[in-house]
Amino acid sequence: MSRIFILAFSCFVMSPSFASSVVVTGSSTIAPLVAELAKTFEKKHHQVRVEVQTGGSSRGLTDALKGRADIGMVSRAIKPSDGNIQHFPIARDGVALIVHRSNPLATITKDLVYQIFTKKLQNWSALQGGEQKITVVHKASGRSTQEIFLSYLGVKNRAIKPDVIIGDNAHGIKTVSQLKGAIGYVSIGAALQAMKAGAPIKLLALDQMKPTIANLKKGLWPMSRELNLVTKAQPEGVVKDFIQFTQSKIAKPEIERQGFVAITM
Repeated sequence: MSRIFILAFSCFVMSPSFASSVVVTGSSTIAPLVAELAKTFEKKHHQVRVEVQTGGSSRGLTDALKGRADIGMVSRAIKPSDGNIQHFPIARDGVALIVHRSNPLATITKDLVYQIFTKKLQNWSALQGGEQKITVVHKASGRSTQEIFLSYLGVKNRAIKPDVIIGDNAHGIKTVSQLKGAIGYVSIGAALQAMKAGAPIKLLALDQMKPTIANLKKGLWPMSRELNLVTKAQPEGVVKDFIQFTQSKIAKPEIERQGFVAITM
């Protein structure tokens, strides 16, 4: 049974003086970015608080459709099967494989990724990575990162044989940081932020292509996706103001600081 991992990002100080609030739930990939943008937005709109909660893209979509949140965060393209939902792209992100920094491997092929995640390869010695068991770290269902990864491999979730199932990007990064034989996949932006903070992980190139922001901007990286905010109906009032703020030029520096490619209107 998959677990839902929920983290709350505190973007405000509780006060009875707030005239309105905006509740945003969903993708753990987007949440740290939205939380930072919310702080800037609140400085300009002193009577507004923005509450950001994670739980995965599925939660964001469901909460928005059912009115449990004003805005949902969905870290993938919106599909017709998602229903009658309004969506607003704010950035592009990539999904990349991570291993422990001590792993000598620098690049990997798509076929080898498939063999590792389906347990046809179970030891790093087969990849000149030393005599060490491979620990497969896989995302829980409901996470769009998992959907992007499975689509890239062209397999169903049942084909994957995980040793560890994780929720958000932070959980995946922590797991790989602690297990030298681990391999997982997370947001490129999240990985870059963690590496800057000292996490002992590294990103793997895929078929010699490096997972860089430059390659993501050029459309060359094979696992890329939109980062979207969604609402049940056309947004109004402070909800509309906040969405427009996240798509503005003012938001671009923070988007790029977090390792994403900005989509400004």
